[in-house]
Amino acid sequence: MKETGGKTIFKKFRKKTDVKSGSKTRKRTLRSKPVKHVLSPAMIIAIRYFLVICFAVIVLFGGLLIHYSMSPVDDKNATVILDIPTGSSFLKVTNILDEAGLVKNKFLFNLLAVVKKATRVIRAGEYEFNTSMTPSAILRKLVRGDIKKYRVTIPEDFNVRDIARRLDDYRLIDKKTFLELARDKKFLASMGIEADSIEGYLFPDTYNFHRSMSTRQIMSFMVSQFWKKVTPEMAEEAAKRGLTLHQLITFASLIGKESGYYDEKNLISAVFHNRLKKKRRLQSDPTTVYDLDDFQGKILKSHLKRKSPYNTYLIDGLPPGPIANPGLSSIRAVLNPAPVNYLYFVSKNDGTHAFSETLEQHYEAIKELRRFQQEAKANNLEK
Repeated sequence: MKETGGKTIFKKFRKKTDVKSGSKTRKRTLRSKPVKHVLSPAMIIAIRYFLVICFAVIVLFGGLLIHYSMSPVDDKNATVILDIPTGSSFLKVTNILDEAGLVKNKFLFNLLAVVKKATRVIRAGEYEFNTSMTPSAILRKLVRGDIKKYRVTIPEDFNVRDIARRLDDYRLIDKKTFLELARDKKFLASMGIEADSIEGYLFPDTYNFHRSMSTRQIMSFMVSQFWKKVTPEMAEEAAKRGLTLHQLITFASLIGKESGYYDEKNLISAVFHNRLKKKRRLQSDPTTVYDLDDFQGKILKSHLKRKSPYNTYLIDGLPPGPIANPGLSSIRAVLNPAPVNYLYFVSKNDGTHAFSETLEQHYEAIKELRRFQQEAKANNLEK
């Protein structure tokens, strides 16, 4: 502090070290020097031992995990079918597998799933496993979503009720829902079906369905197969013969129900075409019992007289809709009738028929068949 003209002036000083060099003075601020930490030899040896032990544990544990992943669950070779519900966490999936006897060690199984990045990509559904599978194979199946499929054959000329029973036997559908959807106009329209029923449009084929599919999905899939097989060219050819697509399928269903013998279908087609041209009733026996629930057995004369919109003994022309789901052979037969003048046919009870042009020939064919049957019966009795 010093005084100047009555004023007091204060100055602040920092502690500095003056370093003189010649006539000049340099000011340098003092700094502390960094302290070097040096590991002792004992500590270095301890760290090395720790790293070696960690490496050995990792190798050992990795080997254990690999051995676990490649070892069969057991040697019983038992088949296990189980369902993974939608929205299941991986821990829940593990519990389901464990309860089914497919997990020997839950910790290793979960760790293996983490290593394989499988914990978030499991697809829900029904799976079929075998206890001879390895944990790695089980996870791979779950990740791929390789759910159990059912190979179902729908024969030609099954009707809607037959198909519902067949699919219900495999527990693939809800039967009640199936039969309701079969007449649901909105559902039918969504698939391009302009009819009162899905009958005729469930294409007969061999399918691979799984239980994750809904009843609606299965029906839609079968109809999509119909549209793949029944081409626009077929519809155009039918139109040339004065038939709508719906009438084409209805006509084909009659042929299919009358005979499963392929070589005769063009002949049966010719009979029906000839009768339509002559304004005669088709008189197809299967039409008389179509709308009878669960009909089994032989068609009787009383059936031919029963009132039904499908009974071609009482109505003119084709019935209002298909009486079954025909295959391509029957559909093609409608479009390619044989060049014959037959108006009648009678079953020989062996899958084939006797064809006739006149009613007299038809009655004679019936007598001949009855005579043959009586002789065959007599011969069997003698034996």
